[in-house]
Amino acid sequence: MTAAGGGGATGRRRGWRLAAWLAGGLLLAAVPLVVRNAFVHDVMILTLLWAAAASAWNIAGGYAGQISIGHAAFFGIGAYTSSILFVDLGVTPWLGMIVGAILAALFAVLISVVCFRLRGPFFILATLAFAEVLRVLALNWRSLTRGSYGLEVTFRESAANFMFAGKRPYTYLALLLAAGMVALVRGLERAPLGYRLVATREEEDAAEAMGIDTFRAKVIGMALSALLTALAGSFYAQYFLFLEPGQIFSFEVSIQLPLICVIGGIGTAVGPLLGALLIVPFSELLRAWLGGAASGLYLSVYALVLILVVLFMPDGLVGALGRRAQEAAA
Repeated sequence: MTAAGGGGATGRRRGWRLAAWLAGGLLLAAVPLVVRNAFVHDVMILTLLWAAAASAWNIAGGYAGQISIGHAAFFGIGAYTSSILFVDLGVTPWLGMIVGAILAALFAVLISVVCFRLRGPFFILATLAFAEVLRVLALNWRSLTRGSYGLEVTFRESAANFMFAGKRPYTYLALLLAAGMVALVRGLERAPLGYRLVATREEEDAAEAMGIDTFRAKVIGMALSALLTALAGSFYAQYFLFLEPGQIFSFEVSIQLPLICVIGGIGTAVGPLLGALLIVPFSELLRAWLGGAASGLYLSVYALVLILVVLFMPDGLVGALGRRAQEAAA
């Protein structure tokens, strides 16, 4: 009887959780229809974009425990590949983003094979160096990337070109991208690969003793993370239609992804979404308010929020909300 009651309670919690997700999704989907302000649409698009990119980073950094501060490399590979194929060869960005994602995954496998023998800060520094190498390469390979002049994508409105006159289609595509990322990560949590990644993160030697091929699991996790990060990079390129190596491969991009995860709840499916919802709108509003008067000051928002989270919510927003829910239920 107790087991049945426990099963019923679990079923009710799952039902409430599903209802909350549906309600949140419908609310977000209704915003573009109700609100016509272009700035609000822009903030929403950026929030969902960075939530998706952070979810991709979370697979490697959160679940596998391979902390990377060089994911701007994969973000940039996706952005530049789809844009170059479109500008130089006329390949539709829908196909270009797939090519960029595969290319990013191959680079991830390469860097994993070379660097996964390193542990701790050595691996972190290796990922940073990889992103910096690609930034310098993009700056100097002007015939391909246009270097510091930047790669400009000519706007030609067409669904086939991933270009739309208004912001509403981008908003829904960003919502679809973020929802797909969260759903994929949620599914990964319950898949054999997810269990292997978490076991590797918690205690790699013990996982190997249990028969888990931890090296293979980490390589797959990094490749999947890079592939999805490249998709987010391609979306970024099609939205802004201008790429510059110093911005795309910047340390700011690399550090923003783990910060969003840490603030929202690293190693959780919903953490990156919550972190992005807290950080991105606030920083965009601050940038719009300050303009060029205090360039870069918005970055202090990340530092301030991160300090507060580490001090008062070490498990991120997900952990804090979970404890509140348990206290309310008790």
